[in-house]
Amino acid sequence: MAGKSKSNGTVTVTQIGSPIGRHRSQRATLKGLGLDKMHSTRTLEDTPSVRGMINKVSHLVRVEPDTK
Repeated sequence: MAGKSKSNGTVTVTQIGSPIGRHRSQRATLKGLGLDKMHSTRTLEDTPSVRGMINKVSHLVRVEPDTK
């Protein structure tokens, strides 16, 4: 089962900062997370790649772990 891992749950990511005046890579990271407007929210799988993207734009997003 190479390449497959068990699900670590989900996280809810909300955009709280504007990408205006930010580096191009930070704007692209927000788009990669599925956030395109202020106060937009996405529920994403909690994977290392998503966590890395969140860390890159941590000053522009709010993260809430989903507890189900």
